[in-house]
Amino acid sequence: MAINLTKGGNASIGSLQKFVVGMGWDTNETDSGQGFDLDASAFMLGSTGKVISDKHFVFYNNLMSPEGCVEHTGDNLTGAGDGDDESIKVDLSKLPAGCEKITLVVTIHEAESRKQNFGQVRNAFVRIYDPSTNEEIVKYDLGEDFSTETAVEFGELYRKDGGWKFKAIGSGFAGGLQKFVDKYS
Repeated sequence: MAINLTKGGNASIGSLQKFVVGMGWDTNETDSGQGFDLDASAFMLGSTGKVISDKHFVFYNNLMSPEGCVEHTGDNLTGAGDGDDESIKVDLSKLPAGCEKITLVVTIHEAESRKQNFGQVRNAFVRIYDPSTNEEIVKYDLGEDFSTETAVEFGELYRKDGGWKFKAIGSGFAGGLQKFVDKYS
């Protein structure tokens, strides 16, 4: 049975070495006449809080880290349907020694020109599950009412006492993906 987290909560992922981080959302009808394209990304950070290298920023234009330890399964351009809209596979056994944290974010592509923000997004969640059994380990329903934000840090995986934990973040920002690139580069 999954551990359901609230904002700021954390949970151990146990001894699981290979897992999938699934992220999902629904969008409201918008009067901008534009479809929504939300994008999940992962920043593999060192002890300085900065990305290890440009190749360790995994997103729709760089689907896999050099070691193959973090892999984006592809860009869902519409977010249609139930369940996970985008997923990132993680294999901790391949993780480089200098990686201390994996930050997971979702941004709205071309949000400013499309006049879109997370106030028009509902039912956002992030979950971690074992792909061999489909057992859900951890889930965080954001449940937050963002208004002007175009980017949200859903959560982070981090090293703690020789193991790995997941922390539910749920922090929104204006500035889209570039905001995170600037923060973690």
